[in-house]
Amino acid sequence: MKILFVRPHLFDSRSSDALEPLAFAVLAGLTPSDVEIELCDERLAPVPAAVNADLVAITIETYTARRAYQIADQCRARGIPVVVGGYHPTFLPDEALAHADAVVIGDAETVWQDVVRDARDGGLRPVYRSERQPSIDGLTFDRRIFQGHRYPRIAAVQAGRGCRYACDFCSIHSFYGPHVRRRPVAEVAAEIASLDRKAVLIVDDNLFIDREHATELCRALIPLKVRWGCQVTIDVADDSALVALMAKSGCVAALVGFESLDGGNLRQMNKAWTLRHQTAQAAIRIFHEHGIMVYGSFIFGYDHDTAESIRRTVDFAIESRLFLANISPLTPMPGSRLYDRLRREGRLLFDRWWLDPGYRYGDATYRPALMAPEELTARCRDARDAFYRYRGIAGRLMNIRANARTPTHLGLFLAANLVSRRELGSKLGRPLGATALAGLETRTQAVTPMQRSAS
Repeated sequence: MKILFVRPHLFDSRSSDALEPLAFAVLAGLTPSDVEIELCDERLAPVPAAVNADLVAITIETYTARRAYQIADQCRARGIPVVVGGYHPTFLPDEALAHADAVVIGDAETVWQDVVRDARDGGLRPVYRSERQPSIDGLTFDRRIFQGHRYPRIAAVQAGRGCRYACDFCSIHSFYGPHVRRRPVAEVAAEIASLDRKAVLIVDDNLFIDREHATELCRALIPLKVRWGCQVTIDVADDSALVALMAKSGCVAALVGFESLDGGNLRQMNKAWTLRHQTAQAAIRIFHEHGIMVYGSFIFGYDHDTAESIRRTVDFAIESRLFLANISPLTPMPGSRLYDRLRREGRLLFDRWWLDPGYRYGDATYRPALMAPEELTARCRDARDAFYRYRGIAGRLMNIRANARTPTHLGLFLAANLVSRRELGSKLGRPLGATALAGLETRTQAVTPMQRSAS
């Protein structure tokens, strides 16, 4: 039996910022050794024209749903069964089942071997539901699945799953619930030590949700001498000693979800708790003092936002000399309270924007309170242009304390900004999915077979 894992892209084109998709390394480790597995990452190279597999398994995020369904439809038209999983099918299983033979709801660890067994027997069930959140102690990532693929030399590592905060716009809490699971620090450190990589991205949605666990992890990373990045919340900056430990352990960059500089917006998005902590300006200063570059995340379109508030925020991001900035129109995701609220209020512009051929990447998808949708789209585009223009990049590079602190910082800053500028230029304004469906691409360099022996 042979399984093809597919990681779809937003479009039928390539990307220069793809990292290893860890979900497939987990599934590879759970797949019986007599099953041949292959990985196709459409961000790196096209899906092959003649898919040769007994089962196609696709992980779907909301932005990749339209493209994923196109791939699934074509595989099924050729008689190949398809199973899908991930955040999006978990929240919208009926939608997914219109394009797949089976859908996995929730984490796949507890049901994947059932999927493989049923596929081998020719009797896939429509739904495989994870009835519990499995422990991630002892979790293994079979990274051989990535061999032969041209990923950057940055190792993606997971130390835990979930976030205790229930932000209005986020679906993570809806997927995982209020409980945060953590891998034993010794296991995470041993995995990083085995990777022979000097650059690591810890992909947890909020690494410091458990301060004791994160502190222990930082201490374990010190002797490994790696350079790493992570996602954190603004409250981490309250503890200067903790930030110093992050830096000592090799942290060079942290994504901080500022989201907005307006207190009214923060209250509406259920992030009023951040107002009890450092201001955004003070938090950035603390990170910079310890040589940690700050990747700021901002979303625009909550009910207190105006064109002027967007301009002020991007000016703040430039003047603060942030490493990078994620500047996005507020986008209602299925599974979030935001989506349900905007639908109740009749403010959605699309029934399902992720499937609508009229939607373009970067567009507003609902009616803001104080702007027209077209103005929100345009002002966010202006903000991105201002932040990532070459003059802006050069000005932000002048932050010697952080962005140019060492050759490592400098190299990462330049590479990340140039890639972000290029990726935004290639994605903004494009419809999701394939531009033509005459057939899947004929080139096959994305597919790397992996045949395992029982040993």
